[in-house]
Amino acid sequence: MFCPECGTWNRGGAASCLRCVAVLPEVHARPDAPDALITALRQATGNRYRVLRRIGSGGMADVYLVEQETLGRPLVLKVMHAHLARDEEMRERFRREAEAAARLVHPLICVPFDYGEVGEVVYLIMPHLGGGGLAEQLSRGRTLPPERVAEVGAQVATALDHAHRHGVVHRDVKPDNILFDEDGNAYLTDFGIATAQFHARLTASGRAMGTPHYMAPEQAMGRTLDGRADLYAVGVLMYECLVGFPPFDAADAFAVGYKQVHEAPVPVAEVNSGIPVALAGIVMRCLEKSPDARWQRGADLAAALEAWLHDRGALRGARARAVTPRAGTPAVPGGS
Repeated sequence: MFCPECGTWNRGGAASCLRCVAVLPEVHARPDAPDALITALRQATGNRYRVLRRIGSGGMADVYLVEQETLGRPLVLKVMHAHLARDEEMRERFRREAEAAARLVHPLICVPFDYGEVGEVVYLIMPHLGGGGLAEQLSRGRTLPPERVAEVGAQVATALDHAHRHGVVHRDVKPDNILFDEDGNAYLTDFGIATAQFHARLTASGRAMGTPHYMAPEQAMGRTLDGRADLYAVGVLMYECLVGFPPFDAADAFAVGYKQVHEAPVPVAEVNSGIPVALAGIVMRCLEKSPDARWQRGADLAAALEAWLHDRGALRGARARAVTPRAGTPAVPGGS
């Protein structure tokens, strides 16, 4: 029996909770067996967080909605898959996600509050953002309005500019790693494969890490990266948001990587002539094969997108200031 007050498992016939003495609801059906993972999570976190429910799962971790016992606020518990936690390299990468993000104090970067390891339970505590994610929005509607694409792109570019100026290259910018708060502000998350100047190289040179559809050509070739590879990924992300699919696709990851290196993307305006020409040009500059031909800083890309929004009359008052806080001038998301 799962106590609805404190989350403690009790025997099926118990009348009250062994821990908090709350009266347990009457059960007419056979109770489920205690969830071993949730029990382990409670033990690992010292019962500081009440596990409410699982809200997602990825290639590296399961994600749970939890409540902080002392403050009653909702948070996210990200738990590494047990089979990966047994791999020292994967465990180290997960730890580095916490370390890399924790150094980046910025209103549009999702920064972990806590990290812990107890046996095979390796976890992060993250903020809970109530606006869902970009991947979810694309799965529902395939595309977003051009003005919204520019807003999201500008915010992501602003967050990346801060990360790059602090020596962190994300390397996995994609819709799954863009989350929204309840005001619609975009947050960059998941620094699991980020490279940082303060870290020794985790993987051998020549090994491509990332998601093939969003990899810059130099990343697909396993070369040393800088922040311009992340801006290429922002270009892919905006391209997909505008037309409904990324610029390159193929039957397998190798073929996608080959296209990233050797083929030119079909211009946005040719795929959809209804996309504003100036915005299409900003996106296509992100997708140049040579890093030198792209936007050189996230702040440059954000400024271009902000200028386009201004020309469209899409920036209005406090909402405009929340959309693209200037690099080096953090603003509270949703504030003025």
